[in-house]
Amino acid sequence: MREFQGYRRPDGQVGTRNYVGVLSTVVCVNEVAEDIARQVEGAVSFIHHQGCGRTLPDIVRVRDVLTGLGSNPNLSAVLLVSLGCESMAVDEIAAGIRATGKRVEVVCVQESGGAARTKAEGTLIVQDMVAEASRQKTVRCGLADIVLGLKCGASDTTQGLSANPAIGVASDLVVAGGGTSILGEVTEFIGAEHIVARHAATKEVGERILAMVERMEERAKAVGCDMRGGQPSGGNIKGGLTTIEEKSLGAIAKGGTAPIQAAYEYGERPQVKGLVVMDSPGREPEILTGLAAAGCNVIAFATGRGAPQGFPFVPVVKLTGNPKTWVGMHDHMDMSVTGVIEGTESLPQAGERLLQFILEVASGARTRAEITGYTRAMDIYVTGPVI
Repeated sequence: MREFQGYRRPDGQVGTRNYVGVLSTVVCVNEVAEDIARQVEGAVSFIHHQGCGRTLPDIVRVRDVLTGLGSNPNLSAVLLVSLGCESMAVDEIAAGIRATGKRVEVVCVQESGGAARTKAEGTLIVQDMVAEASRQKTVRCGLADIVLGLKCGASDTTQGLSANPAIGVASDLVVAGGGTSILGEVTEFIGAEHIVARHAATKEVGERILAMVERMEERAKAVGCDMRGGQPSGGNIKGGLTTIEEKSLGAIAKGGTAPIQAAYEYGERPQVKGLVVMDSPGREPEILTGLAAAGCNVIAFATGRGAPQGFPFVPVVKLTGNPKTWVGMHDHMDMSVTGVIEGTESLPQAGERLLQFILEVASGARTRAEITGYTRAMDIYVTGPVI
């Protein structure tokens, strides 16, 4: 059965979790947001290092990403924690989240008279929100309600042969069932971008993908660097990857064979179903945030050497095709597809098994990152200087 029990939100989106989110609007109040969430079971915080001292394009991006995060269906209600003098238009963020039909409240450190008073005020609000959330019931949902984020990291040679293409099979199944998959990590298209563009449903989408890759390379060149100086990373090279092209060929396998219906900016919510591309770097704190802001309710993450990161309110399923990682990093791994390389399991079988695991997680089964609490080191992708 390709179904799961999820939380249907007022705007029609489906949550695989039912948290109350405590979101920092600026780096200056991270400690306050964390302390409030820590006081209330059923609440989670999202903190970052942005919100002030940026150029206008980055200020707009952070505003939009925070709105997207608060709108994620895995949150039933949201408390925004503000300092009071940040660059963010906090009222606009709150209004954007409220448009989804969920409750949103704001506390402000400067208006409340300091951190202690803000924590006390915020804690009482969040307690009330959690009480409301606890009364929400799950309903039966299907693949059309899945928004699957696709990610790989700490890569090695096993990944492109097993875990990444297994995610590709699962992604194809989600898309065939009417759902959405989001492929990011544009830095890891380089050298294989022509292959990704060929998967585009239209010429215009293909051209947009190629333009995103070129823009990503130009960002590096603007500071006198070549992307190939940092990709593959030192860890990738230790894992047996020798060129960015080699890494990219494995990375794009996560997208499967479905046509790419659209290409979006970082954190932008897809307006179409099916497989889409989202502009983003490959580093975990930024891409996981972007996928969550885009509305992903579950993320599949392939890793060869063992990347431990999850996300505060979107479950991240970790799978590996490396038997040493499955044993040595077992407390961070959810699923092994080592049988693909060993010849005891086919890729279609591994992909189907991954999909069934994703549906179990969507119904409430906890991932290793959730169990260990390895979910906090997140950030928002910005491209300009600190000013």
